[in-house]
Amino acid sequence: MLKLFPMTFRLLLVFILLPLCAFAADVKGGNGITLPAPPTTEAKPVTETIHGVTLTDNYRWLEDQNSPDTRAWISEQMKYTGGYLSQVKIRPEIESELGKLERVEQYTIPIERGGNYFFKKRLADENQGSIYVRRGLHGQDERIVDATKLSTDQNTSVQINDVSKDGKILVYGTRSGGADEEAVHLLDVTTGKDLADSLPSARYAGIHLSPDEKGLYYARFDPTGSLVYYHALGTDAAADKLIFGKSFQGETFGPMQLIGTQITENERYLIITVAHGVPPKRVDIYVKDLRQPDSQIKQVIHGIDSRFTPVNWYDDLYVMTDYNAPNYRVMQVHIGDSEPQHWRAIVPEGKDVISGISVVGGKLFVTGLHDVVTETRIFSMEGKQLGKITYPTIGDATDVFGREDSQNGFYSFESFIIPPTIYHYDVASGKTEVFAKPTVPFDSSQYEVKQVFFKSKDGTRVPMFISSKKGAKRDGHTPTLMFAYGGFLVNLTPAWNPEYAWWMEQGGYYAQPNLRGGGEYGEKWHQAGMFEHKQNVYDDFFGAAQYLIDEKYTSTPRLAIRGRSNGGLLMGVAMTQHPELFGAIWCGYPLLDMIRFQNFLVGKWWTAEYGSADNADQFPYLLKYSPYQNVKPGTKFPAIMFNTGDSDTRVAPLHARKMTALVQHDNANDRPILLHYQTVSGHSAGVSITQAIKDTADELAFLWNEVSGK
Repeated sequence: MLKLFPMTFRLLLVFILLPLCAFAADVKGGNGITLPAPPTTEAKPVTETIHGVTLTDNYRWLEDQNSPDTRAWISEQMKYTGGYLSQVKIRPEIESELGKLERVEQYTIPIERGGNYFFKKRLADENQGSIYVRRGLHGQDERIVDATKLSTDQNTSVQINDVSKDGKILVYGTRSGGADEEAVHLLDVTTGKDLADSLPSARYAGIHLSPDEKGLYYARFDPTGSLVYYHALGTDAAADKLIFGKSFQGETFGPMQLIGTQITENERYLIITVAHGVPPKRVDIYVKDLRQPDSQIKQVIHGIDSRFTPVNWYDDLYVMTDYNAPNYRVMQVHIGDSEPQHWRAIVPEGKDVISGISVVGGKLFVTGLHDVVTETRIFSMEGKQLGKITYPTIGDATDVFGREDSQNGFYSFESFIIPPTIYHYDVASGKTEVFAKPTVPFDSSQYEVKQVFFKSKDGTRVPMFISSKKGAKRDGHTPTLMFAYGGFLVNLTPAWNPEYAWWMEQGGYYAQPNLRGGGEYGEKWHQAGMFEHKQNVYDDFFGAAQYLIDEKYTSTPRLAIRGRSNGGLLMGVAMTQHPELFGAIWCGYPLLDMIRFQNFLVGKWWTAEYGSADNADQFPYLLKYSPYQNVKPGTKFPAIMFNTGDSDTRVAPLHARKMTALVQHDNANDRPILLHYQTVSGHSAGVSITQAIKDTADELAFLWNEVSGK
């Protein structure tokens, strides 16, 4: 038809169309990378009215993960992202250097049973950690479950669930990719052969051998609610006996009640915890006396809107709780007389937060945070402080693990600049020695960690760790990577990560602010960042970014940010509220459609943190910050990489798919908007080290390429 138009009109049309075509095809990545326009995503509008507000979702069809159209779309996005990554010249070097940091011998904290020590260990040249036993504290390590032989792609991982008291039976789980579900197996440690019994793949929360070793107690998540079963060895798992769940003494349990189990070290009790929501606003504790086979389950702590984390000592529970103590305290609760008025304070609440407790060798170990730095105090069971464990620098230490009747305790310590080392702690003498230490090619003495404080939008004082090479430049041009989370009472402590180590090796800064919504300063800090106060989390994050810019650590073009899961939601808010602050964003396994998140997988759990759009009172504030509903056409977005995978059985990958399509469509900038999608990866750890290194190299290649200026 064009030949029928007058010449002047044809020329005008050409001049109009040329800029549009050039803009659509001219996507510019860092360091000269060019891409065509992203794959076109068809809009199929779905319009609905929620609480009087009409919303249109153009990409709801991408929620169907297994439809042919969605699979074809994923394939096109993967090709497009591959076209970007293939042009990043530094990527092979990143993968090589990451390999040196990642491919080192790694251990987990050992479990002592019958004078032997059970743990996971991954050799430097292996893709998965296997299960080992060490005969004696300084004996040889013997591999008893070889995870490298469980799957051809080596994306199947193993974990220790329980070991019999005499160390002769191992209960272990196998998990494919990064899924949360696992299958359960039993191993005869003496013969090295699996027993006939097994449990099918499911989401479990506590799997323990009965004291007589004739059965398993376990909690399993079911779509209708968590359930506790007893499996008699030698019988079909389909016939396992339900012993707790659905209802108890007139109270009904549903999907929001997450039930867990544990058997006490002295094998006297089965402890059942019922957590109401994630994070729970209330935790109830029940016990069954295992010394009496026909004993009834009884309530110990029930109906109090507070959190309780129990450990057992004889016939008492020592409970870490925020009941009338937002920074937590430790209470002694007698199982036979558990009314709150009879509880006894063992470790009172203080200005620093208590984050964990354990009983090892007849002593109480209380781990806490002092301005987000780990400290561990040691008490008698009567509450007298006996001392503390000292750590080499600012860092993160685990709780002390061990048996209540053994003098052998174990903990791990690490920092941003110190790889994890597992220590053996002699409870009797107080002496510490190294149990396992990886040989990582990273010279910690050349790096430093410091903590700064800045003010958020409302004046709240917020802490942030900054680590780098000693003498790193503060000229406003140094590439800086910032990671944050801000939710679910999660404490972001100074932990080792090869990804951050690589960034610092290049001369960059790594920054980690402790946003409200976490647990670093107790329950008040958490509550200041949940429900209708969630915007405080985002304002804290923007304040951290502005501090780094104002203090000349970096500048907007040099500032890369990353977050995953709830931190992926944070990234979504960053790109929709303040896209001008950042040079590049990596948004991993994210929650992004906050109007529909509760409808998928285990999303309903998180309504205890966010609220739900089904609630007319909570809908307005969710809509106000929900990233998917706040993408504005014509926004100049920074470079963005969304990341998810088919095996994420926690946060539905649909969030990343839909947001990718929407941002690609509405982006008015020429920066790349990419989706990194893996068909084998999921939310949890568990993929092979080879796969993990490749995925991390892709992430770092994108972030470094976009903000380094090199």
